[in-house]
Order: sequence, then structure tokens, then C-alpha cells
Amino acid sequence: MSETQTLQYRFDGPEDGPVLILGPSLGTTWHMWDRQIPELSRHWRVLRFDLPGHGGAPAHPAVSVSDLAERLLATIDGLGIDRFGYAGCSIGGAIGAELALRHPLRVGSLALVSASPRFGTADSYRQRGVVVRTNGLDPIARATPERWFTPAFAAGQPAIVEWSVQMVRTTDPGCYIAACEALAAFDMNAELGRIGVPTLVVVGADDHVTPPADARVLVAGIPDARLAVVPGASHLAPVEQPTAVTDLLVRHFSTAWQSTDQPTGMTMIPAPAHRAMLATAPPTGIPVAEIGYAADPVPAVPDTRSDAYDKGIRVRREVLGDAHVDRAQSNADEFTGDFQDFITRYAWGEVWTRPGLDRRTRSVITLTALASRGHLDELAFHTRAALRNGLTPAEIKEVLLHTAVYCGVPTANSAFSVAQRVIREETTPEG
Repeated sequence: MSETQTLQYRFDGPEDGPVLILGPSLGTTWHMWDRQIPELSRHWRVLRFDLPGHGGAPAHPAVSVSDLAERLLATIDGLGIDRFGYAGCSIGGAIGAELALRHPLRVGSLALVSASPRFGTADSYRQRGVVVRTNGLDPIARATPERWFTPAFAAGQPAIVEWSVQMVRTTDPGCYIAACEALAAFDMNAELGRIGVPTLVVVGADDHVTPPADARVLVAGIPDARLAVVPGASHLAPVEQPTAVTDLLVRHFSTAWQSTDQPTGMTMIPAPAHRAMLATAPPTGIPVAEIGYAADPVPAVPDTRSDAYDKGIRVRREVLGDAHVDRAQSNADEFTGDFQDFITRYAWGEVWTRPGLDRRTRSVITLTALASRGHLDELAFHTRAALRNGLTPAEIKEVLLHTAVYCGVPTANSAFSVAQRVIREETTPEG
């Protein structure tokens, strides 16, 4: 089997034990689960994997969360694993949810840690890809501690902070950008009700990347789901509060295997007595989350738009960004609404979706056309689109230099001024 179809992995625990898979967060390696392994491997055959280009894994970018899920399935199929339990953090959680949705007979029990039905905004992840493409991973790596850990933990654990920075810094940039694109496109809000396995949702009380509100949406939407909020933890809860997270996982996977008529390859493991009492009597000094149920789910609102509109609005958002499209739609009224509908269906749903040219090439053509006609407002947001479609600032410069030859120096001069401003805004790392 080709290495492009599989993932780098390792095993811990008894060879004849039921299989429990642990999925990593973006920018981490399987070592983020190191402090869970001594306890989990007492009972389970624990399989950990690395995302493409992470931890020295082969750098074959995955284009979507579903692609990552299929690569993981190909990996475990090659190992002869049928059914398994799954716990994943952040994008690792998205992979687990995708597996539970698309391959429900394979997943016996699920834990989603620091996860979300939709991660932030598509714009934020696409802009992160632009920053990495322009500046490399160092700015992202240096900002990692404030995203992953509480200030108190970051101040008191400098060795772990340095480990986290180096882990991100040594990730393959192309694979990191591809993972950002995968998260930008990920949205399972409408499908939560179809996840049919027992699910534990774990979130750090101080997580600002996937906050407790996102966790509550997951629990409200998944029929058989429970919520655990971990005190004193931010996004990388398994690293920051390893004891609490380990106890929650042991309790969940010891008691919540899905019953099925088909062979599972798993054996129910009675929860140790002291762990069964964790929700009501946590050990002194160790923050332990309580598990509970969330409110009733909010029903999804069906979208009855035409196929051309649906395709168009999706591509328009991917290319121009949610903020731009939301602004255009909110400004539409009875006079301009039909025009907004028209360009969404025709320009974005029929032309931008044609397979004859890729988006990078379409961006080159669009920049040239807008600059030549002096449409500077549209040139600004299509410069942002070009960066998100994979053009580098150096390539945009070449497009505008070429435009100067064939469309005139004054035209290019105005275009350079607009593009320079946008590129500075889009490629300057936050903070």
C-alpha cells in the first residue's frame, strides 16, 4: 500500500487488547498523548498516528478531513483492525467524528477533545495558511503557547512550552497549510444527529480556540453524548491536565462501548472503583471534570437554494472569505438582491467551478483583468483571494509587472499600491 494512502503510526499496550486510537491536534505529534499512555495501555492496544508532515511523517498533504479519515482507515485496514474506540483532539476529533459518520460500524465509542462542529471561521484558517506560505511556520510556532495553554501553565512549564514551539516549527509547511484548508472547509453542524455511537465531549474551561460553547453544540446535537469541562485547561487539555483527561477517557471507554450484533474485537473493561467515583469525589488538588448532559439540540434549518447557488456560495466563500460575502449579503436589499443572487449563481456557481482552470490560474486572470480596467476596490479583495488560492506575494508582483507592460504603467502603479496594502494586512502575523 502506498505511503500516500496511509499514516505514520505506533502501538502501545497488549497485542491482544481492544484497540483504542488516539488522534493528534494540528501542529502536534503523537507525543501529545504521552502522559495518557501508561494508564490507557494497561487495558487497551493503543494506536497513535501522526498527521501528514508532522513528527517526521511523509509530507503528503491531505486536502480534507475526510481524506485524513480515509487514510487512517486504510492504515488500520492494513493492520487487520475492524472495530475500535477513538479519541481525538482538535482536528483529531474532527477525524473521529468523520469516521463515526461515514463508517459507523467501525467505531465502538468516541471521545472528542477540544473539538468543534466548525472550527472558528473559514477566513481565519485560510489566512493562517497565507501567513505560513509567506513567512514560514515560525510566527505560528511562537504564538502556539497562548493558543494551547493557560497563562499560568505556560509560565510554570517552560520546557513544555519550548517543546510545543519546536513541534510546530518542525512541521512541513505545505502539510500544515493543507490541514488549515481542511479545517476551513470542515462543517458538520447539519450532521451531528447522525453520529450514533456513545460520545464523550471534553473541553478545557479556558479554551479559546474551541471554547465550551462549541462543546455544548456538539453535545446538544449528538444523540448519545455527554459533556466534561476540565478546569484549568486550555486547548491542549491532554497535555495541560493529563490526569483529569486520562481519568475521563478511562471511565468513558470502560463503560461506553456500543453494543452491536457484529463482532467488535473489544472486551468491556470494568471501570476501576476509584475512577467510577471521579465525578462526585475527585482527588484533592487534581482538577477533574464532571460529566453531564447538555440541552436539547437545535434543529438545523434546511437550505432549499438551487444547486448552482449552493455551489456558488460555497466557492465564493472559499475564495473571497466569509467576512466579505457576509458583508455583501447583509448590504443587499430589494434593489441589489437579484444581482447578488445572479453573480453567486453565474460567476461563482458556473464559471469559478469549471474544471478547465485551477483557482490559482483564475486568480492570475482576475487580477490582470481588474487592474487593466482600474477596478481597484475589487482588485483589493481579489488580491486577498489570490493569496488564499495559493499565490505568493512574489507571484502577485510578477502578475502586476506583466500587467504594466501590456496595460500601462499608470494602471500598474495604482494596482501595486492596492496590492501592497492588502498583502501587508494579510501576511502580517497576529500579535
